[in-house]
Amino acid sequence: MEQINIICVDDQQEVLDSVLRDLRPLTPLVRLEEASGVEDCLSLAKQIDQSGDHVAIIISDQVMPGASGTELLGKVAADRRFRHTRKVLLTGQATHADTINAINDGHIDNYIEKPWQPERILSVVKRLLTLYLLDSGIDHRPYMSILDQPTLLAKLH
Repeated sequence: MEQINIICVDDQQEVLDSVLRDLRPLTPLVRLEEASGVEDCLSLAKQIDQSGDHVAIIISDQVMPGASGTELLGKVAADRRFRHTRKVLLTGQATHADTINAINDGHIDNYIEKPWQPERILSVVKRLLTLYLLDSGIDHRPYMSILDQPTLLAKLH
């Protein structure tokens, strides 16, 4: 079975630790990866793809040294290898213009403001993971225990 990965990107380790902790219920079936910035994330995504595994979701902060989350998610959206990868912008410092750019240029699937509620981020990720598996044609049955059931039912009917 191919490995399903979620990459969390933030230049602040304490934020990464919080996101990973909140997504821990997914770890029996999904690998959680972390990246400290845009280039680190792109390199990691490329490695995962080359190994034959999947980058299901990228959760990125907006404000990072070197390049923004919007720039990262835009690069991912433009790369055919990651056409089904779901993109989440997780930030507390994005301006209105940043948000518009994230939607238009980064093609984000969801926007979550910092500070977030743990159950909210987990719910969003379960929904996006469900969509990723179905859109990618991956057999969703082994992942049933962590998928968003309403999304699954809606897409299958």
